Amino acid sequence: MVRLVFAFVFSVLLAVSARAEVLLENLTWTELRDAIGAGSTTVIVPIGGTEQSGPLIALGKHNARVSFLSAKIAEAAGQTLVAPVIAYVPEGNIDPPTEHMRFPGTLSVSHDTFIQLLKQTGQSLHHAGFTHIIFIGDHGGYQKDLSIAADALNAQWHGKGRALALLHYYDIAQQGYVDALRAAGIKDSEIGSHAGLADTSLQLATVPGMVRAERLQESGTYGEKDGIYGGHPLRSSAALGQKGVDLIIAGTVTEIRNFVAAR
Repeated sequence: MVRLVFAFVFSVLLAVSARAEVLLENLTWTELRDAIGAGSTTVIVPIGGTEQSGPLIALGKHNARVSFLSAKIAEAAGQTLVAPVIAYVPEGNIDPPTEHMRFPGTLSVSHDTFIQLLKQTGQSLHHAGFTHIIFIGDHGGYQKDLSIAADALNAQWHGKGRALALLHYYDIAQQGYVDALRAAGIKDSEIGSHAGLADTSLQLATVPGMVRAERLQESGTYGEKDGIYGGHPLRSSAALGQKGVDLIIAGTVTEIRNFVAAR
C-alpha cells in the first residue's frame, strides 16, 4: 500500500515538473533565450486594469483573471509564452473623476500613455526574439487602443514581426458567454455589464479568492451607486463562470493558431 501511494505521489510530481513554464517572468534570461530558440516565438501580452468592481470583487479582478486565462491559453496553444500583466490602463478622468475613478482604488492613465506602453512592450518582446506579439485585454475601455498599438508595430516591423490585437477574447466574454448564461436560464437583469452575475461568476471560476462570496446574500441591496451596473450577482457560481472560461480559452486559442499560421 505504501509503495502504491509513493508511486502515485511520484507520478504527480513528475507530471507537474514536466509541465512547461509559460510565464516569462518566472524564467531566467537564458531559459527564455532557449525557449525562443526552440520555437516558442509567440507571446501573449495580458492586459487587465485596476478598478472598482463593486463591494464583492477585489480591485485587481482584471489583472488576476487575464493572468489566469492567458496561462491556460498559452498552454493550450503550444509554443506560446505570457508576458507580465499590464495593470495600469485608462479608467476615466482623474480630476474631475469620471467612470470608475469615482470609486477609491481605481488607477488610471491616459490613452496616449497606455498606447505608448503597449508599443514599447511589443518592441521589447520583438527585440528579445518573439515574432508574434498578441495583445489580450480583459477590460472594455481600451480595446481600440490595442488595435492602434498593434497597427503601429506592424507598420514599423515591415513583416519581420507581427502584432495582433486579439479583440475576440473580450468579445467572447460579452457575447458567447452571455448567450451561454441565457441558455442556462439566467436573466439579463442578473447578468449585468459590470460586477453582476456574469462578471462575478467568471471570477469565481478563475481566481475565486478575490470574490467576497460570504457577502453574496446581501448583494440584493447593491446597485450602480455601489459600482454594480445592470446586473445582480446573487446567483453567481463557479459552475456558471466555467462556461465563460471554456469558451474564452477555446476561441482565443483558435485565433492565435490562425494568426501564427497566416503568412
